[in-house]
Amino acid sequence: MNKKTGLAWLVAMSPLLANAACPALLDYRVPALMGGSTDLCQYQDKTIVVVNTASECGFAPQFGQLQSLWQEYRGRGVVVIGFPSNDFHQELAKDKDIASFCAGNYGVDFPMMSRVSVRGADAHPFYQGLAKAAGSTPKWNFYKYIIAPGGQSVVAFSPLTKPDDPSFIKALQARLPGAP
Repeated sequence: MNKKTGLAWLVAMSPLLANAACPALLDYRVPALMGGSTDLCQYQDKTIVVVNTASECGFAPQFGQLQSLWQEYRGRGVVVIGFPSNDFHQELAKDKDIASFCAGNYGVDFPMMSRVSVRGADAHPFYQGLAKAAGSTPKWNFYKYIIAPGGQSVVAFSPLTKPDDPSFIKALQARLPGAP
């Protein structure tokens, strides 16, 4: 292989090589709420807050708290990712309606994925991995997970623990990139 073909091969293989280092927990491409898809590996060096959402749930005001958390901590290496789910029969049927609800009512601009199942046999494989890593499946809407950079640890929080709760913030700060 000469230098030119070697370089071409490396360029062609770079997406595959990039994911080779991706933690298994994050090695998924998920449909995004407004089309396209999101490669979760792009967040492997960040602290990730994952939450299953439902527009018609009594916990929906947590969208506003999640948005505030996203605005306050994204500069410190945090990403909030919402996964709408109808597992508890409280989510709108169409992605465009979910997007409109989230943006219109709570100003949500953090990444939102398309509707998925988050528990049981139909759970998205990413959520299956989260449940296994945390030792806990979502018990209701707005169940939250904090994933440390590199997917090294996962901690779960019930919907009763709001995103601005001191215990949640303490767990988040302990998992910030570069935190001891």
